[in-house]
Amino acid sequence: MEIRSYADYLRALDDAALIAIFSYRPDLITPVPPDIASLAVRASSAPSLARAVDGLNKWQLQVLEACAVMNEPFTEKEIASVTEKSALFVLPGLIERGLIYQDKDGLRVPSTLREVLGNEIAGLGPASLGTLKLKKLEEAPDAAKKVLDAMFWGPPRGAISDLKKPSAGVQWLLDEKFLIAFNQQTVVMPREVALYLRGNKVHRQLENVQPSVTGTTRDLRNVQLAAIANITTFLRWTEEVLNFWAQEPATALRSGGLGVRELKELSAHLGVDETCAAFVAEVSYLAGLLTIDPDDKILPTHQFDIWLTQSVSVRWQSLASAWYISSRMSGLVGKEGQKNVAPLGPELDRSMAAATRRLVLQLLNENSAIAPDLDSLHQSAQWLAPSKRSGGLQLDYVTWTLREAEWLGITGQGVISAYGIDFLQGGDNESINTDLPQPVDHILIQSDNTAIAPGPLEHEVAQDLALIADVESRGGATVYRFSESSIRRGLDHGRTGEEITKFLAKTSKTPMPQPLEYLIADVAKKHGKLRVGNTASFIRCEDSALITQIMGDKRLEILGLRKIAPEVLICGHDAAEAMNVLRSCGYLPAAEDSRGLLLSGPRIQRAQSKARPPRIIGEIDRPDEIHIQGALRALRTGEKSSRKQSTMRNIATEALGSLPRTTANETLELLSDYLQNQPSTSLSIGYADNNGLVSHRIIDPLKLSAGSLVARDHATGEVQTFRIARITGVAAL
Repeated sequence: MEIRSYADYLRALDDAALIAIFSYRPDLITPVPPDIASLAVRASSAPSLARAVDGLNKWQLQVLEACAVMNEPFTEKEIASVTEKSALFVLPGLIERGLIYQDKDGLRVPSTLREVLGNEIAGLGPASLGTLKLKKLEEAPDAAKKVLDAMFWGPPRGAISDLKKPSAGVQWLLDEKFLIAFNQQTVVMPREVALYLRGNKVHRQLENVQPSVTGTTRDLRNVQLAAIANITTFLRWTEEVLNFWAQEPATALRSGGLGVRELKELSAHLGVDETCAAFVAEVSYLAGLLTIDPDDKILPTHQFDIWLTQSVSVRWQSLASAWYISSRMSGLVGKEGQKNVAPLGPELDRSMAAATRRLVLQLLNENSAIAPDLDSLHQSAQWLAPSKRSGGLQLDYVTWTLREAEWLGITGQGVISAYGIDFLQGGDNESINTDLPQPVDHILIQSDNTAIAPGPLEHEVAQDLALIADVESRGGATVYRFSESSIRRGLDHGRTGEEITKFLAKTSKTPMPQPLEYLIADVAKKHGKLRVGNTASFIRCEDSALITQIMGDKRLEILGLRKIAPEVLICGHDAAEAMNVLRSCGYLPAAEDSRGLLLSGPRIQRAQSKARPPRIIGEIDRPDEIHIQGALRALRTGEKSSRKQSTMRNIATEALGSLPRTTANETLELLSDYLQNQPSTSLSIGYADNNGLVSHRIIDPLKLSAGSLVARDHATGEVQTFRIARITGVAAL
């Protein structure tokens, strides 16, 4: 009966009221229900009501809890009496959301709502089944008053040692029905008793005002400088991560995601902690710039190459937007108690992630003049989103959002930046292109085999320098160090010693020191002298002295080398493994193919499969006006159709109730008569299905053919064929 009453209420609403409900609760039209009855079932279901409750602030939730504990039907005056008069301004918003509805007797709530709010709403127990003499509470003995004082603000349950031997105070309360025995060790306080002792108030403290956000002021110019520096840094991190994995792809875990060892390597390469490295990898994954191939290799996609050609503002927006709407939380990586949670893995989804980001950034935008204190921001966010399903908005979620917004440059020094405000308002962030430091095309080589980049390098210079030098420190200027291994990396990528020297001489504003020239020449001379290929693998070298040295090196006994010619050794390990061992022992081998050709050249790899960004869970976007209007039209049309079918069934039932059962021949004669003499008459027939169940149909007969009747069914509007033998009776409407 309750669902039917709720459906009648929804049927009585005009278009504006239904549009308001759909705006607050988009899940009601995702997908569009066939009629109002189906809409009522969905709107009163626990999952839909839970989503609607999650959209309330603390004051709205308190008013709704007051409504849920009242006896139905209740009035606005009764709600004001158990809360305060300002609650009257909250009730219309709850009605708009369909959490309260009006019938002829007063206000009601969907019964499932009480299950969503919990068994002990506002710390109140169940209603008493009988009439209580509440005035007698004033005569309660002192022992009973102590029990009452401990229970009336909740929880309404109390533990006792044995129901058969209660204390004097508990015994008095049980006798007067002010406590109810739940089991042998538990008693419960009826709701009426608690409300009486609370002074007819549902809550001890009404939270009808949002807590203010406090913080410290920052110089706006410094905020902008910090934000643009963060944007520059994050874009560089993203590019470095993808270039790093393009050269040396990481291998994903069997369960999916990035392993601990690979994460540590990435963290060391970027020069940041593991939480930051995990976040950079996650954002790249969300933006479709990297993916996990079927062979479990983590590689950049071809989208990365397109991304590199775009303007800085477009590149930044693609990353920030992917983070903003995602349901994944990279902050869970490395959190204590969160085992087996890996970046890029399947365990990072949280349904409240995107809603938390929107809420935190909204508060930052509303308090754009200060860097908020974490505690005050968390309290304000909790008031806006009590989030009953998850037990309250977690402090960790707010902390991670602030940290990640700072990394991205949405904030600078804790204050939302102009770029962040423009981003939230849907702007194009073109100002990033002009505010960003102009890239430089030169470096300053030092005498200690280091080079200083005095600003962000142009893309081509940065790519070439990354092949032959390792980043030693970052900041306003980046310091690169040249070493034997870094020069060898450049040679492995197809550069010659002469090309490296020319590049550095051309790019550096300072003369190239002689030790660096000697280092490059020495490594280039040794590179490729020792070559490794696959037999299982072979090692070939024209320098017989070097062959003798390798055979005598005890560190290489693990390779199981065997000399088969003056210049050739064979090994039981594959070529890649043999090269790694040789390099770790200080040798500089190069790879060659089966034809003896030196395998040196660019080894930039790309994923073979398309990017597969993770799906977003737990969020239903607010529909636009066009979607809502379309859903409303479909719902109204479906309701008319359902009403028409119901009316036709009732007419058919009444008509067929008086029909005599006829044989097939008699039915055929009646149908022939109607078709010849009254062809425009609609008929009511009974029709048996394969299981013998008779349904009532309203039809317009068209013709008889081979023992069947061809007619248009009013319920479906389609032309159908009915077998004469299955028609149980015929009557005109």
